[in-house]
Amino acid sequence: MRNILLIGAGKSTSSLIKYLKEKADSERIQIIIGDLSLENAIKFAGNHNSTQAIQLDIFNTEQRQNAIKNADIVISMLPARFHIEVAKDCVNFNKNLVTASYVSDQMQALDKEVKQKGLVFMNEIGVDPGIDHMSAMQVIDRIRDEGGKMLLFESFTGGLVAPESDTNLWNYKFTWNPRNVVVAGQGGAAEFIQEGQYKYIPYHRLFRRTEFLKVEGYGKFEGLANRNSLKYRSVYGLDDIKTLYRGTLRRVGFSKAWNMFVQLGMTDDSYTLQNSEDMSYRDFVNSFLPYSPTDSVELKTRYNLKIDQDDVMWEKLLELDIFNPHKKIGIKNATPAQALQKILEEKWTLAPDDKDMIVMYHKFGYEIDGKTNQIDSTMVLLGEDQTYTAMAKTVGLPVAIATLKILNEEITTPGVLRPISKEVYEPILKELAENGIIFKEKEREYLGYNEDNVVG
Repeated sequence: MRNILLIGAGKSTSSLIKYLKEKADSERIQIIIGDLSLENAIKFAGNHNSTQAIQLDIFNTEQRQNAIKNADIVISMLPARFHIEVAKDCVNFNKNLVTASYVSDQMQALDKEVKQKGLVFMNEIGVDPGIDHMSAMQVIDRIRDEGGKMLLFESFTGGLVAPESDTNLWNYKFTWNPRNVVVAGQGGAAEFIQEGQYKYIPYHRLFRRTEFLKVEGYGKFEGLANRNSLKYRSVYGLDDIKTLYRGTLRRVGFSKAWNMFVQLGMTDDSYTLQNSEDMSYRDFVNSFLPYSPTDSVELKTRYNLKIDQDDVMWEKLLELDIFNPHKKIGIKNATPAQALQKILEEKWTLAPDDKDMIVMYHKFGYEIDGKTNQIDSTMVLLGEDQTYTAMAKTVGLPVAIATLKILNEEITTPGVLRPISKEVYEPILKELAENGIIFKEKEREYLGYNEDNVVG
Protein backbone atom coordinates (compact mmCIF):
# COMPACT_ATOMS: atom_id res chain seq x y z
CA MET A 1 0.00 0.00 0.00
CA ARG A 2 1.09 3.57 -0.73
CA ASN A 3 0.40 6.25 1.84
CA ILE A 4 -1.06 9.62 0.89
CA LEU A 5 -0.86 12.11 3.75
CA LEU A 6 -3.48 14.86 3.67
CA ILE A 7 -2.70 17.68 6.10
CA GLY A 8 -5.71 19.86 6.86
CA ALA A 9 -9.28 18.60 6.54
CA GLY A 10 -11.36 21.68 5.79
CA LYS A 11 -14.53 22.18 3.76
CA SER A 12 -12.64 22.18 0.48
CA THR A 13 -11.39 18.61 1.02
CA SER A 14 -14.71 16.74 0.79
CA SER A 15 -14.48 15.96 -2.95
CA LEU A 16 -10.73 15.36 -2.72
CA ILE A 17 -11.18 12.68 -0.06
CA LYS A 18 -14.19 11.14 -1.84
CA TYR A 19 -12.18 10.80 -5.07
CA LEU A 20 -9.22 9.17 -3.30
CA LYS A 21 -11.52 6.77 -1.44
CA GLU A 22 -13.07 5.69 -4.75
CA LYS A 23 -9.59 5.05 -6.17
CA ALA A 24 -8.18 3.41 -3.04
CA ASP A 25 -8.48 -0.24 -4.08
CA SER A 26 -7.46 0.13 -7.73
CA GLU A 27 -4.56 2.46 -6.88
CA ARG A 28 -3.47 0.55 -3.74
CA ILE A 29 -3.48 3.66 -1.57
CA GLN A 30 -4.01 4.40 2.08
CA ILE A 31 -5.28 7.91 2.89
CA ILE A 32 -4.01 9.36 6.17
CA ILE A 33 -6.07 12.39 7.11
CA GLY A 34 -4.30 14.66 9.58
CA ASP A 35 -5.97 17.63 11.22
CA LEU A 36 -5.55 19.67 14.38
CA SER A 37 -9.00 18.39 15.33
CA LEU A 38 -8.95 14.60 15.55
CA GLU A 39 -12.77 14.67 15.59
CA ASN A 40 -12.76 16.49 12.26
CA ALA A 41 -10.26 14.06 10.74
CA ILE A 42 -12.38 11.11 11.91
CA LYS A 43 -15.49 12.68 10.35
CA PHE A 44 -13.80 12.95 6.94
CA ALA A 45 -12.21 9.50 7.19
CA GLY A 46 -15.54 7.83 7.85
CA ASN A 47 -15.67 4.04 8.08
CA HIS A 48 -13.72 3.48 4.87
CA ASN A 49 -11.14 0.70 5.16
CA SER A 50 -8.51 2.71 3.27
CA THR A 51 -8.60 5.81 5.48
CA GLN A 52 -6.91 6.62 8.76
CA ALA A 53 -7.50 9.70 10.91
CA ILE A 54 -4.72 11.24 12.99
CA GLN A 55 -4.35 14.37 15.06
CA LEU A 56 -1.70 16.56 13.48
CA ASP A 57 -0.53 19.88 14.85
CA ILE A 58 1.82 21.33 12.24
CA PHE A 59 3.54 23.38 14.93
CA ASN A 60 4.49 20.14 16.70
CA THR A 61 7.70 19.39 14.81
CA GLU A 62 8.03 15.78 15.91
CA GLN A 63 4.40 14.96 15.14
CA ARG A 64 4.56 16.67 11.74
CA GLN A 65 7.84 15.09 10.69
CA ASN A 66 6.82 11.59 11.76
CA ALA A 67 3.67 11.84 9.63
CA ILE A 68 5.61 13.12 6.59
CA LYS A 69 8.35 10.47 6.95
CA ASN A 70 5.75 7.71 6.66
CA ALA A 71 4.05 9.15 3.57
CA ASP A 72 4.73 8.44 -0.09
CA ILE A 73 3.31 11.83 -1.10
CA VAL A 74 1.95 14.80 0.89
CA ILE A 75 -1.06 17.02 0.20
CA SER A 76 -1.13 20.25 2.20
CA MET A 77 -4.56 21.87 2.41
CA LEU A 78 -3.50 24.18 5.19
CA PRO A 79 -3.81 27.97 4.99
CA ALA A 80 -1.16 29.14 2.51
CA ARG A 81 1.13 30.69 5.13
CA PHE A 82 1.63 27.30 6.81
CA HIS A 83 2.76 25.32 3.74
CA ILE A 84 6.41 26.23 4.06
CA GLU A 85 7.21 24.08 7.13
CA VAL A 86 5.58 21.10 5.45
CA ALA A 87 7.50 21.86 2.24
CA LYS A 88 10.86 21.98 4.06
CA ASP A 89 10.16 18.61 5.65
CA CYS A 90 9.20 17.18 2.26
CA VAL A 91 12.57 18.31 0.89
CA ASN A 92 14.43 16.79 3.85
CA PHE A 93 12.59 13.47 3.63
CA ASN A 94 12.41 13.30 -0.19
CA LYS A 95 8.62 13.47 -0.48
CA ASN A 96 6.59 14.95 -3.32
CA LEU A 97 4.14 17.71 -2.36
CA VAL A 98 0.82 19.05 -3.70
CA THR A 99 -0.91 22.30 -2.65
CA ALA A 100 -3.74 24.41 -4.08
CA SER A 101 -2.11 27.69 -3.02
CA TYR A 102 -0.20 30.36 -4.91
CA VAL A 103 3.57 29.84 -5.08
CA SER A 104 5.00 32.02 -2.30
CA ASP A 105 8.49 33.50 -2.39
CA GLN A 106 9.48 31.04 0.34
CA MET A 107 8.19 28.11 -1.69
CA GLN A 108 9.90 29.34 -4.86
CA ALA A 109 13.19 29.57 -2.94
CA LEU A 110 13.10 25.77 -2.55
CA ASP A 111 13.02 25.20 -6.33
CA LYS A 112 16.74 24.50 -6.80
CA GLU A 113 16.88 21.94 -4.01
CA VAL A 114 13.60 20.34 -5.10
CA LYS A 115 14.98 19.91 -8.62
CA GLN A 116 18.28 18.51 -7.34
CA LYS A 117 16.36 15.83 -5.45
CA GLY A 118 14.09 15.09 -8.42
CA LEU A 119 10.95 15.98 -6.46
CA VAL A 120 7.66 17.37 -7.75
CA PHE A 121 6.16 20.23 -5.72
CA MET A 122 2.89 20.96 -7.54
CA ASN A 123 1.22 24.21 -6.44
CA GLU A 124 -1.72 26.30 -7.71
CA ILE A 125 -3.67 23.17 -8.62
CA GLY A 126 -7.10 24.13 -7.24
CA VAL A 127 -9.68 26.23 -9.06
CA ASP A 128 -8.27 29.77 -9.07
CA PRO A 129 -5.37 29.24 -9.13
CA GLY A 130 -5.46 25.88 -10.86
CA ILE A 131 -8.23 25.09 -13.31
CA ASP A 132 -7.87 28.64 -14.63
CA HIS A 133 -4.17 28.00 -15.43
CA MET A 134 -4.80 24.66 -17.08
CA SER A 135 -7.80 25.66 -19.18
CA ALA A 136 -6.04 28.86 -20.27
CA MET A 137 -2.78 27.17 -21.24
CA GLN A 138 -4.60 24.50 -23.20
CA VAL A 139 -6.13 27.14 -25.50
CA ILE A 140 -3.01 29.36 -25.59
CA ASP A 141 -0.81 26.42 -26.57
CA ARG A 142 -3.33 25.36 -29.22
CA ILE A 143 -3.31 28.86 -30.74
CA ARG A 144 0.49 28.88 -30.76
CA ASP A 145 0.70 25.39 -32.27
CA GLU A 146 -1.53 26.59 -35.12
CA GLY A 147 0.80 29.53 -35.77
CA GLY A 148 -1.28 32.19 -34.04
CA LYS A 149 -0.07 35.18 -32.05
CA MET A 150 -1.81 36.10 -28.78
CA LEU A 151 -3.17 39.67 -28.60
CA LEU A 152 -5.49 39.53 -25.57
CA PHE A 153 -6.02 37.28 -22.59
CA GLU A 154 -8.61 37.98 -19.92
CA SER A 155 -9.59 35.54 -17.20
CA PHE A 156 -12.31 35.81 -14.56
CA THR A 157 -13.43 33.42 -11.81
CA GLY A 158 -16.20 33.75 -9.24
CA GLY A 159 -17.33 31.71 -6.27
CA LEU A 160 -21.03 32.58 -6.17
CA VAL A 161 -24.38 31.33 -5.00
CA ALA A 162 -26.39 29.12 -7.38
CA PRO A 163 -29.37 30.82 -9.08
CA GLU A 164 -31.95 28.82 -7.11
CA SER A 165 -30.29 29.89 -3.82
CA ASP A 166 -29.86 33.56 -4.79
CA THR A 167 -32.31 35.06 -2.30
CA ASN A 168 -30.93 38.46 -1.27
CA LEU A 169 -30.56 41.88 -2.88
CA TRP A 170 -26.77 41.54 -3.03
CA ASN A 171 -27.03 38.37 -5.16
CA TYR A 172 -24.22 36.99 -3.02
CA LYS A 173 -23.53 34.62 -0.15
CA PHE A 174 -20.26 33.38 1.34
CA THR A 175 -19.17 30.23 -0.48
CA TRP A 176 -15.55 30.36 0.76
CA ASN A 177 -13.50 32.10 3.45
CA PRO A 178 -15.50 35.24 4.42
CA ARG A 179 -12.39 37.07 5.59
CA ASN A 180 -10.83 36.81 2.14
CA VAL A 181 -13.95 38.38 0.65
CA VAL A 182 -13.97 41.29 3.12
CA VAL A 183 -10.30 42.23 2.66
CA ALA A 184 -10.07 41.41 -1.07
CA GLY A 185 -8.13 43.91 -3.16
CA GLN A 186 -6.17 45.50 -0.31
CA GLY A 187 -2.40 45.75 -0.14
CA GLY A 188 -1.65 47.53 -3.39
CA ALA A 189 -3.13 48.69 -6.66
CA ALA A 190 -4.47 46.26 -9.25
CA GLU A 191 -1.97 46.12 -12.13
CA PHE A 192 -2.68 45.01 -15.70
CA ILE A 193 -2.10 45.96 -19.33
CA GLN A 194 -4.72 47.00 -21.92
CA GLU A 195 -3.89 47.65 -25.57
CA GLY A 196 -0.24 48.05 -24.66
CA GLN A 197 -0.88 50.58 -21.88
CA TYR A 198 -0.12 49.78 -18.26
CA LYS A 199 -3.10 50.37 -15.99
CA TYR A 200 -3.39 50.68 -12.22
CA ILE A 201 -6.50 50.75 -10.05
CA PRO A 202 -5.98 51.84 -6.42
CA TYR A 203 -8.09 50.11 -3.78
CA HIS A 204 -10.45 53.04 -3.26
CA ARG A 205 -11.42 52.86 -6.99
CA LEU A 206 -11.31 49.10 -7.44
CA PHE A 207 -15.02 48.42 -7.00
CA ARG A 208 -16.06 51.14 -9.45
CA ARG A 209 -13.98 49.83 -12.38
CA THR A 210 -15.72 46.70 -13.57
CA GLU A 211 -16.26 44.86 -16.85
CA PHE A 212 -19.56 43.25 -17.89
CA LEU A 213 -19.69 39.67 -19.15
CA LYS A 214 -22.56 37.41 -20.21
CA VAL A 215 -22.60 33.66 -19.67
CA GLU A 216 -25.14 31.75 -21.72
CA GLY A 217 -27.87 30.38 -19.52
CA TYR A 218 -26.72 32.29 -16.44
CA GLY A 219 -27.05 35.95 -17.37
CA LYS A 220 -24.86 38.93 -16.73
CA PHE A 221 -21.86 39.26 -14.43
CA GLU A 222 -19.30 41.93 -13.59
CA GLY A 223 -15.54 41.39 -13.36
CA LEU A 224 -13.24 43.42 -11.14
CA ALA A 225 -9.47 43.36 -11.37
CA ASN A 226 -7.28 41.07 -9.30
CA ARG A 227 -4.26 42.63 -7.64
CA ASN A 228 -1.43 41.80 -10.05
CA SER A 229 -2.16 40.41 -13.50
CA LEU A 230 1.24 41.37 -14.93
CA LYS A 231 3.17 38.52 -13.28
CA TYR A 232 1.26 36.05 -15.46
CA ARG A 233 2.85 37.37 -18.65
CA SER A 234 5.99 35.36 -17.94
CA VAL A 235 4.10 32.42 -16.35
CA TYR A 236 1.98 31.99 -19.51
CA GLY A 237 4.74 33.04 -21.91
CA LEU A 238 2.80 36.14 -22.97
CA ASP A 239 5.49 38.78 -22.55
CA ASP A 240 4.51 40.59 -25.78
CA ILE A 241 0.74 40.51 -25.28
CA LYS A 242 -1.14 43.81 -25.61
CA THR A 243 -3.93 43.06 -23.11
CA LEU A 244 -3.72 40.84 -20.02
CA TYR A 245 -6.27 41.12 -17.23
CA ARG A 246 -7.27 38.70 -14.48
CA GLY A 247 -10.29 39.35 -12.31
CA THR A 248 -13.03 38.19 -9.97
CA LEU A 249 -16.67 37.67 -10.98
CA ARG A 250 -19.70 38.95 -9.11
CA ARG A 251 -23.31 39.57 -10.11
CA VAL A 252 -23.93 43.01 -11.58
CA GLY A 253 -24.43 45.61 -8.85
CA PHE A 254 -22.44 43.88 -6.13
CA SER A 255 -19.30 45.98 -6.60
CA LYS A 256 -21.12 49.30 -6.54
CA ALA A 257 -22.83 48.30 -3.30
CA TRP A 258 -19.63 46.93 -1.75
CA ASN A 259 -17.95 50.23 -2.52
CA MET A 260 -20.13 51.81 0.19
CA PHE A 261 -18.21 49.82 2.80
CA VAL A 262 -14.89 50.78 1.22
CA GLN A 263 -15.73 54.48 1.18
CA LEU A 264 -16.85 54.45 4.81
CA GLY A 265 -13.70 52.57 5.87
CA MET A 266 -15.42 49.43 7.13
CA THR A 267 -13.11 47.02 5.27
CA ASP A 268 -9.95 48.39 6.95
CA ASP A 269 -8.01 45.66 8.76
CA SER A 270 -5.08 47.78 10.00
CA TYR A 271 -6.36 48.94 13.42
CA THR A 272 -8.72 47.86 16.18
CA LEU A 273 -11.93 49.46 17.39
CA GLN A 274 -12.37 50.66 20.97
CA ASN A 275 -14.90 48.63 23.01
CA SER A 276 -15.78 46.54 19.94
CA GLU A 277 -17.02 43.67 22.08
CA ASP A 278 -19.96 45.76 23.36
CA MET A 279 -20.41 47.85 20.21
CA SER A 280 -23.81 47.54 18.53
CA TYR A 281 -24.16 47.26 14.76
CA ARG A 282 -25.60 50.76 14.80
CA ASP A 283 -22.68 52.10 16.82
CA PHE A 284 -20.29 50.47 14.37
CA VAL A 285 -21.83 52.35 11.44
CA ASN A 286 -21.98 55.59 13.40
CA SER A 287 -18.30 55.37 14.30
CA PHE A 288 -17.43 56.14 10.67
CA LEU A 289 -19.81 59.11 10.37
CA PRO A 290 -19.48 62.76 11.45
CA TYR A 291 -20.94 63.77 14.80
CA SER A 292 -24.36 65.39 14.75
CA PRO A 293 -26.57 66.16 17.77
CA THR A 294 -29.71 66.02 15.63
CA ASP A 295 -29.29 63.81 12.54
CA SER A 296 -29.96 60.08 12.78
CA VAL A 297 -27.38 57.47 11.83
CA GLU A 298 -29.52 56.57 8.82
CA LEU A 299 -29.69 60.18 7.61
CA LYS A 300 -25.94 60.68 8.05
CA THR A 301 -25.24 57.45 6.17
CA ARG A 302 -27.40 58.46 3.20
CA TYR A 303 -25.88 61.94 3.16
CA ASN A 304 -22.28 60.72 3.27
CA LEU A 305 -22.82 58.03 0.64
CA LYS A 306 -25.01 60.33 -1.49
CA ILE A 307 -27.82 57.79 -1.80
CA ASP A 308 -31.56 58.42 -1.64
CA GLN A 309 -34.06 56.59 0.51
CA ASP A 310 -35.59 54.92 -2.56
CA ASP A 311 -32.18 53.85 -3.93
CA VAL A 312 -31.56 50.09 -4.14
CA MET A 313 -28.21 50.76 -2.43
CA TRP A 314 -30.14 51.86 0.64
CA GLU A 315 -32.34 48.77 0.48
CA LYS A 316 -29.20 46.61 0.41
CA LEU A 317 -27.91 48.21 3.60
CA LEU A 318 -31.27 47.81 5.35
CA GLU A 319 -31.38 44.14 4.35
CA LEU A 320 -28.18 43.56 6.36
CA ASP A 321 -29.83 44.93 9.55
CA ILE A 322 -26.72 47.06 9.89
CA PHE A 323 -28.50 49.82 11.87
CA ASN A 324 -29.73 47.48 14.62
CA PRO A 325 -29.05 49.08 18.05
CA HIS A 326 -29.36 45.80 19.96
CA LYS A 327 -27.16 43.32 18.10
CA LYS A 328 -23.55 43.36 19.28
CA ILE A 329 -20.29 42.93 17.37
CA GLY A 330 -19.17 40.69 20.24
CA ILE A 331 -15.50 40.52 19.22
CA LYS A 332 -12.83 41.93 21.50
CA ASN A 333 -10.37 44.31 19.80
CA ALA A 334 -12.00 43.78 16.41
CA THR A 335 -10.71 45.53 13.32
CA PRO A 336 -13.35 47.23 11.16
CA ALA A 337 -13.02 44.37 8.67
CA GLN A 338 -13.65 41.77 11.39
CA ALA A 339 -16.69 43.67 12.64
CA LEU A 340 -18.11 43.96 9.13
CA GLN A 341 -17.49 40.25 8.55
CA LYS A 342 -19.50 39.43 11.69
CA ILE A 343 -22.45 41.48 10.41
CA LEU A 344 -22.32 39.98 6.92
CA GLU A 345 -21.99 36.37 8.06
CA GLU A 346 -25.34 36.67 9.79
CA LYS A 347 -27.05 37.36 6.46
CA TRP A 348 -24.75 35.78 3.87
CA THR A 349 -24.10 32.34 5.34
CA LEU A 350 -25.46 29.60 3.09
CA ALA A 351 -28.67 27.99 4.34
CA PRO A 352 -28.63 24.18 4.79
CA ASP A 353 -30.34 23.60 1.45
CA ASP A 354 -28.44 26.31 -0.47
CA LYS A 355 -26.08 25.45 -3.31
CA ASP A 356 -23.02 27.33 -4.54
CA MET A 357 -21.73 27.96 -8.06
CA ILE A 358 -18.32 28.42 -9.71
CA VAL A 359 -18.19 30.51 -12.88
CA MET A 360 -15.04 30.87 -15.02
CA TYR A 361 -14.71 33.00 -18.15
CA HIS A 362 -11.65 33.26 -20.42
CA LYS A 363 -11.20 35.54 -23.44
CA PHE A 364 -8.46 34.83 -25.97
CA GLY A 365 -7.79 37.35 -28.73
CA TYR A 366 -5.29 36.27 -31.38
CA GLU A 367 -4.03 36.84 -34.92
CA ILE A 368 -3.51 34.04 -37.42
CA ASP A 369 -2.90 34.20 -41.18
CA GLY A 370 -3.57 37.94 -41.16
CA LYS A 371 -6.98 37.56 -39.50
CA THR A 372 -7.97 38.33 -35.91
CA ASN A 373 -10.20 36.00 -33.92
CA GLN A 374 -11.47 35.65 -30.37
CA ILE A 375 -12.33 32.55 -28.36
CA ASP A 376 -14.63 32.89 -25.37
CA SER A 377 -14.38 29.90 -23.02
CA THR A 378 -16.77 29.46 -20.09
CA MET A 379 -17.28 26.92 -17.33
CA VAL A 380 -20.14 26.83 -14.83
CA LEU A 381 -20.45 24.25 -12.06
CA LEU A 382 -23.23 24.01 -9.47
CA GLY A 383 -22.68 22.41 -6.09
CA GLU A 384 -24.60 19.30 -5.02
CA ASP A 385 -25.15 20.27 -1.37
CA GLN A 386 -23.35 21.81 1.60
CA THR A 387 -20.78 19.01 1.73
CA TYR A 388 -20.02 18.48 -1.94
CA THR A 389 -19.98 22.10 -3.00
CA ALA A 390 -18.85 23.42 -6.37
CA MET A 391 -15.94 25.07 -4.55
CA ALA A 392 -14.88 21.80 -2.92
CA LYS A 393 -15.13 19.95 -6.23
CA THR A 394 -13.17 22.47 -8.29
CA VAL A 395 -10.48 22.80 -5.61
CA GLY A 396 -10.30 19.20 -4.47
CA LEU A 397 -10.57 17.19 -7.70
CA PRO A 398 -7.54 18.76 -9.46
CA VAL A 399 -5.51 18.26 -6.28
CA ALA A 400 -6.52 14.62 -6.01
CA ILE A 401 -5.97 13.83 -9.70
CA ALA A 402 -2.55 15.52 -9.70
CA THR A 403 -1.56 13.64 -6.54
CA LEU A 404 -2.23 10.25 -8.11
CA LYS A 405 -0.51 11.17 -11.37
CA ILE A 406 2.60 12.26 -9.47
CA LEU A 407 2.46 9.14 -7.32
CA ASN A 408 2.16 6.99 -10.46
CA GLU A 409 5.06 8.87 -12.13
CA GLU A 410 2.85 10.19 -14.94
CA ILE A 411 3.91 13.71 -13.92
CA THR A 412 7.66 13.66 -13.38
CA THR A 413 9.11 17.09 -14.21
CA PRO A 414 10.88 18.15 -10.99
CA GLY A 415 10.71 21.54 -9.31
CA VAL A 416 8.33 23.99 -7.66
CA LEU A 417 5.62 23.93 -10.33
CA ARG A 418 2.35 25.37 -11.53
CA PRO A 419 0.05 23.25 -13.76
CA ILE A 420 0.94 25.03 -17.01
CA SER A 421 2.63 22.27 -19.04
CA LYS A 422 0.87 19.80 -21.34
CA GLU A 423 2.24 16.94 -19.25
CA VAL A 424 0.06 18.24 -16.42
CA TYR A 425 -2.98 19.97 -17.87
CA GLU A 426 -3.96 17.57 -20.67
CA PRO A 427 -4.66 14.47 -18.55
CA ILE A 428 -6.10 16.45 -15.64
CA LEU A 429 -8.51 18.50 -17.76
CA LYS A 430 -9.61 15.30 -19.52
CA GLU A 431 -10.49 13.69 -16.19
CA LEU A 432 -12.13 16.87 -14.88
CA ALA A 433 -14.39 16.88 -17.95
CA GLU A 434 -15.37 13.29 -17.17
CA ASN A 435 -16.44 14.59 -13.76
CA GLY A 436 -18.60 17.41 -15.11
CA ILE A 437 -16.09 20.28 -15.12
CA ILE A 438 -16.47 21.22 -18.78
CA PHE A 439 -15.48 24.31 -20.77
CA LYS A 440 -17.63 25.55 -23.63
CA GLU A 441 -15.95 27.57 -26.39
CA LYS A 442 -17.34 30.10 -28.84
CA GLU A 443 -15.24 31.69 -31.58
CA ARG A 444 -15.92 35.10 -33.13
CA GLU A 445 -14.16 38.00 -34.81
CA TYR A 446 -11.75 39.85 -32.53
CA LEU A 447 -12.39 43.59 -32.52
CA GLY A 448 -9.88 44.63 -29.88
CA TYR A 449 -10.44 45.59 -26.28
CA ASN A 450 -14.02 46.82 -25.87
CA GLU A 451 -14.29 49.70 -23.41
CA ASP A 452 -18.06 49.80 -23.91
CA ASN A 453 -18.26 46.92 -21.43
CA VAL A 454 -16.36 48.80 -18.72
CA VAL A 455 -17.84 50.87 -15.90
CA GLY A 456 -15.83 53.66 -14.26
